[in-house]
Order: sequence, then structure tokens, then C-alpha cells
Amino acid sequence: MSSHQSELLRVLEERGYIHQVTDVEGLDALAASQVVPGYIGFDATAPSLHVGSLVQIMMLRRLQQAGHKPIVVMGGGTTKVGDPSGKDESRKMLTNEDIDANIAGIRKVFERLLTFGDGPTDAVMVNNDEWLSQLGYIELLRDVGPHFTINRMLTFDSVNLRLEREQPLTFLEFNYMILQAYDFRELAQRYGCRLQMGGSDQWGNIVNGMELARRMDGSDLFGLTTPLLTTADGSKMGKTAAGAVWLNEEQLPSYDFWQYWRNVDDRDVGRFLRLFTDLPLDEIARLEALEGAEINSAKTVLANEVTKLVRGADAAALAEKTASETFAGGGAGEDLPTLSVGEEGVRIGAALTALGFTASNGEAKRKLAEGAIKLDGETVTDPGHLVEIAEGAEVKLSLGKKKHAILRR
Repeated sequence: MSSHQSELLRVLEERGYIHQVTDVEGLDALAASQVVPGYIGFDATAPSLHVGSLVQIMMLRRLQQAGHKPIVVMGGGTTKVGDPSGKDESRKMLTNEDIDANIAGIRKVFERLLTFGDGPTDAVMVNNDEWLSQLGYIELLRDVGPHFTINRMLTFDSVNLRLEREQPLTFLEFNYMILQAYDFRELAQRYGCRLQMGGSDQWGNIVNGMELARRMDGSDLFGLTTPLLTTADGSKMGKTAAGAVWLNEEQLPSYDFWQYWRNVDDRDVGRFLRLFTDLPLDEIARLEALEGAEINSAKTVLANEVTKLVRGADAAALAEKTASETFAGGGAGEDLPTLSVGEEGVRIGAALTALGFTASNGEAKRKLAEGAIKLDGETVTDPGHLVEIAEGAEVKLSLGKKKHAILRR
């Protein structure tokens, strides 16, 4: 059992969200005695976030469930600059209109997962462009600049990565960490925010913000990061053969979203149930103990629960119904052929020919060029596309509307 006195840290620890905390005892005592406003920032580079951001969104949900106040910071200002963390190249410039439209799209998922309003623990969504666009350059240099040394900034992983690979790091992006630090200080002033949470790659940026607020205002702030989230086979969370797993319906149909969770590696089921669902821990322990083919029922529970949270109960029910018709012998899914794929994967053209969907690799190439081939509902046109499947998972390969097969490993 957890030794923490606050429900917040107990829940975060038991469900596997905690990687590093700046002052565990201090944050625990604070969360046990008062409402703690806490924030996570999300840049608005696309009209939807993807599954890679879901652990952060769920952390804000846990914060609210434990009786605290989530602050969702949309990076309308920082999106104009670009976070170099984990990136090899500069981000393309977006217009103000693009950014506003993206924020409107992203808001939808937060409205499902958080309760917004004016109460002490109601979530608020704010745009850091409100204050960042008001900053005068000379004012920023004079007030904030003295608290950052170039020597220290050069030690950050996000900067080092680019320099080591001799990839250009623009002066614009170099400022990102200063602006993120300023955000934390500004949120502490405006909203009484005491906690910033984020992925493990944000640790340096979070600590910067804490130090800036302490030096400028004497504020006592806290930081908490989650472990780097990868799947059991070592791949990045939220990436599939067909592309990113988007949270919004407009970018990815609910059936494909449901299938992503249904097809996770057996070894990830328990961890994902803890992170991405509200199921009680004893129920999760029962589900992750299932073995052999029975683990598939746990994966169906995972798919249903996550889809329910992100897309709504109707979307989850419809996705499960479609899956059972397609895969379990009813309707379109009757006696689907299967092809076993090894650890090294299979080229999509070779898979089509092996299944007898195409007579030759040349015909497979033509069908791909026509856009007639789909992997889990996503069109694939590259004949050299390598289909790699996690152990115990499966994907659906389709030629047109009538030919379907299962590729599994």
C-alpha cells in the first residue's frame, strides 16, 4: 500500500503515473490539506491530440477525481515558437487562424474527460497566448533573461539532441524553455497554480519554471512527471502501421480507435487498464491475470472502457458490435482468412499475394496505387510498406469492401 497521505499521490502512484516528483513530501502534505490547482500544457499543432497525449489528459482527470483543480493550458503562444523536445527538426509555422481552429478541435476530448466550470475544483482551459503575446521583448529580456544562463540551457536534452546531430536549432525554438517557464510563473500568479505535470522529457522545463517563479516572486511550486510511455515491444505509444491514433472522431473513426486498444500486446493490458480507465484496481488485477485466449476478453474490456471515455458509450458499443460481426464469424467477418506474420514483419504486397487477394506482386502494386488496400481501415499505397505486428496482436487487411483477412503474430 502507498504511504502517501493525500489521495492524489496515492492514486497516481498506484496507477503508475509517477516517474519523478520535485518534493514528494511537500506536495503530499499540500494535496492532503487544500485544493491544488495543477496544469499540463498542450501545443495546438493539429486539430486533435493523439493517444500519446492521453496519459497526460488522464492525469488531469485523476487530479480532478482526487478533489483538485485541473488547468488545461493550450499553447496558442508557444505553438508559434515550437518545442524542440524530442524533435530533430523545426516545426512548420502555423497561422493564428490555424492555431485557433486546432484549439477548438482539441477542446472536445477535454470536455468528455473533465468537468469544466467556475467551482473550486472545476477545470479551466486557458490559452498562453493571452499573456505571451503581451510580453514586450525588452521587458522579457530584462525581467526574465537574467534568470537563465546559456551554459545551463545548452545542457538540456532537447538542445543537445539537435547539436549532436548537427541539426539546426533556431533562436526561436531556443526560447521555448524560457516561455514555458514563464507560463508556470504566470499561472501561479493568475490561478494560484502550484503544480505542473508532464512527460519525463519535460522535467527540465518544469524545474526551470519552478526556479523562475521562486526567484521572481518567492513562490513555492511543484513538478511531477510520468514515465516515458512505450508499448511492450518498445515502440512509441500511439503509432501504428497506418499512422497516428487520433483522439477525435474526425481524424480517426471510432472503430479504428477501438481496434487499436483491442490489439495491444498482452503484456500491456494491465498497465493500460490502470492508466487509461477508471476500473477499480482489484478488477484490473483480475483481468490482467487472465491467460491464453482469455486475455482477449480483457483487451475487449480495455477497448470498450477507453473508447467510452474518449468517444462516448454509443461509439464503444457500436465499435464492439462491428468488431464481433467482422471478426467473430457474423456478417462481413465470416471465416476470414488469416496469415501469420513473423517478428520481422511482411511487405504488404507479399501479404496480398500470399493470401490470394492478388495473383502477383505486380497486381498488388496496382491495387495499392488505386487506393484499394486498407490496414485496419487506413488506406496504404506504398508497395514496400512493412507490416509489423506486436506479439499476440492482429490487424485487418482489406482489398476493396469485400475481401478481408487477419494478419496476426
